[in-house]
Amino acid sequence: MHSFSPSPPSSCNGHQTWLTLTELGRHFGISAVHCGHHLSQAGLRDEDGLPLPRAIDRGYAYKRPEQNANRSVLWNYDRCSSLLREQGLHSAEEQRLVEQWADFLEALHAGSPAILVTPQEMADSDMPHHIRTWVNQCLAARGSQLHISQKNPRTSGDSARDSIHKNQIQVSPLAAA
Repeated sequence: MHSFSPSPPSSCNGHQTWLTLTELGRHFGISAVHCGHHLSQAGLRDEDGLPLPRAIDRGYAYKRPEQNANRSVLWNYDRCSSLLREQGLHSAEEQRLVEQWADFLEALHAGSPAILVTPQEMADSDMPHHIRTWVNQCLAARGSQLHISQKNPRTSGDSARDSIHKNQIQVSPLAAA
């Protein structure tokens, strides 16, 4: 039997984020129903959608002592987000970042005489490594032929900038005139 306190438990630093299914789902761009389905698949909810005792005991859920079951359950953002990511979901913020990188890399791929960097070089130097696979999936879903390979250490960091700088000097002699 679980004892209820007026407020959810806090972590050792005194702060945890507790959200309703609607709020948690919103972080991932999905509905409360879809979010609840994922939490059920992870073994955190019963057939009525209520948190299982182990979900409460392990700090995934908190059940407030209110009568309305839907509004009395809060879910720990950090713990539940990790589970949702393990199930292949990405936060709405991550989804936007992936879309922006895919747009940008496609524009680089289309090319321009004024652009002296390849999509691969740009990805190697500036794109967060953890989204590389998602960007490639996004590009493939769009039907793009562009694919960013694993980071090439020879084109990352300063060596990429040095290479670009050398190309600028060689390619644009008219700039000095």
